Amino acid sequence: MLRNLFKKKNKVKDQESSAPLETMDSDVAEGKLGSSVNSTEEKKRTSWFNRLKAGLSKTQENLVGHIRSLLRADRKIDEELMEEIEEILIQADVGVNTTMMLMDNVRDIVQSEGLSNSSDLEGVIQQEILNILAEIDQPLDISDHQPYTILVLGVNGAGKTTTIGKLAHRFKSEDNHVLVAAADTFRAAATDQLQVWCDRAGVELIKGSEGSDPASVVFDAVDAGKSRGADVVIVDTAGRLHTKKPLMDELAKIGRIMERAIPGAPHEVLLVIDGTAGQNAIIQAKIFHEAVPVTGVAITKLDGTAKGGIVIAVKHEIGAPVKLIGIGEQLDDLRDFVAKDFTDALFQQESHLEGNLMVDE
Repeated sequence: MLRNLFKKKNKVKDQESSAPLETMDSDVAEGKLGSSVNSTEEKKRTSWFNRLKAGLSKTQENLVGHIRSLLRADRKIDEELMEEIEEILIQADVGVNTTMMLMDNVRDIVQSEGLSNSSDLEGVIQQEILNILAEIDQPLDISDHQPYTILVLGVNGAGKTTTIGKLAHRFKSEDNHVLVAAADTFRAAATDQLQVWCDRAGVELIKGSEGSDPASVVFDAVDAGKSRGADVVIVDTAGRLHTKKPLMDELAKIGRIMERAIPGAPHEVLLVIDGTAGQNAIIQAKIFHEAVPVTGVAITKLDGTAKGGIVIAVKHEIGAPVKLIGIGEQLDDLRDFVAKDFTDALFQQESHLEGNLMVDE
């Protein structure tokens, strides 16, 4: 079809010189078109990567910047230097256990490769961080189930409602039929806030009356998702302190109700963590994980913290992958987590930009 289009245009333009254009290989024409599309996508990805670098600048300074200060001194590699690097990692909220594992791997490489100069260490540390993070490259994939059900958890103030709004926008922009369930029936303001985000995303909100049973709202929403042919059902839950056992028990009940409506649901249990909370967020995550097994983590507010080392700690500490990261307030500032992009941005290096592409608005 594309070949015929080129033929017709060139015949009208110049009958006498049409022969070479008529015989133009369509692959060449398509190659030019493909090149244009690729160029546009590359620009969008570059825009995202630059924003990611800017968003991680505080963490970069707190973690990588301090490590580089040590390594620039052209010191020999010894145990004193290793311990100083460990201290920097822990202070950047990488966590004690994760730091010990990471640095044990660094020590093994130093010994096996016979490294002696501190200038050789930055690349080794960066690669070991990437190795930890690469194990958790598991972006959200809603193609396995219809409707794909996502149960969203988190403490108050973590950015849970905002994350749901951004997710709804993302799925809707990918031509999916999206329903959102407002299972925070304790606060009318919570439902109102969620309604604003759903209106922005252009998706329907299923809600009950104030004070109604959250589990019944969830059941109605999942049932509506089935009957209306929805692709995705996102369930909001009341923000709760991880120390409140009755509320944590309610989460388990909601999970059982969803499974009763659709065997295998919820297909994703997404815990939203405030990136500024540091190691406190790890403690929260472990307790949530006990109530309802968490399958993925969304880390928000990374643009406002020097504690972004928590990203490195999450998988090792709680066993659930980081699936999403947020670096701003815009609808498209929540993206799939990609280890290579994150590590390159953290070390302020150019990336090959493997990250998923969402339209920049």
